[in-house]
Amino acid sequence: MALVPFDDRDGWIWLDGDFVPWRDARLHVLTHGLHYASGVFEGERAYSGHIFKLREHTERLIASGRILGFEIPWTAEQIDAACQATLAKNGQTDAYVRPIAWRGSEQLSVSAQQTKIHLAIATWPWPNLFGDSRMKGVRLTWAKWKRPHPETAPTASKAAGLYMIGTISKHAAEAEGFDDALMLDWKGDISEATGANVFLAIDGALHTPTPINFLDGITRRTVIALAKKRQIQVVERTIPQSDLARASEVFLAGTAAEVTPVRQVGDLAFTPAQITETLLKDYEALVRLPPEEVAARLAA
Repeated sequence: MALVPFDDRDGWIWLDGDFVPWRDARLHVLTHGLHYASGVFEGERAYSGHIFKLREHTERLIASGRILGFEIPWTAEQIDAACQATLAKNGQTDAYVRPIAWRGSEQLSVSAQQTKIHLAIATWPWPNLFGDSRMKGVRLTWAKWKRPHPETAPTASKAAGLYMIGTISKHAAEAEGFDDALMLDWKGDISEATGANVFLAIDGALHTPTPINFLDGITRRTVIALAKKRQIQVVERTIPQSDLARASEVFLAGTAAEVTPVRQVGDLAFTPAQITETLLKDYEALVRLPPEEVAARLAA
């Protein structure tokens, strides 16, 4: 499949309150967000015309900006409306949605308190992150980079700079023939994949790392709620790397990955089975419900 560059596409991007043609949505090369990674973003998906858990994503975007020390100059209601309007403007019902906020080009130094805060929203068709490999299970290797201590990085935010070690780790995994990499935290315990949270089925219960040094994913929380509705015990805890050998099933969860079975991590092999299949189907059914029905389904 030919690569379609993201700067050369048809469509519209919402930029600072106005729609601009896709190819005209540009910023200056001396933008603070580019040089100092002072940007935050969200990854969202629209299914059947509804952006799944839109308000939760918007609130996290605003919170991420505050963690990085800036206020996005639009309300949650305005950002929600802009996301929906961008989806409609591009004539899409099933799509990926990317809001991103960043510091502008007024100052280019470590101190950038006088920079303007910008916001852009783009939408585009994007299938599951792992494509055709997803249903048979993906293969992971171990990342050489580790997720940082929460006192050394703004790990509670969805900040652009936090993803660099994910990019490096995923590139290394792909070079070795794997689909992705599983990352440890600074202590050597299991953390997450490069862009998705991880779950382990151990003795009939669902185990997942406590989100101390990585983002508490919205998909992660959704999967936990779905598991509890199925009377599956959910255990959030510190998970030593050695505990992976105790797991009978492993899967990833995230907006881009959705629910993706794992068939290999390093030298260990896994067979996706009942827990993974059940939660995958439950998630796929949930995301296509109208927002009010999603809330009711999870609350019931």
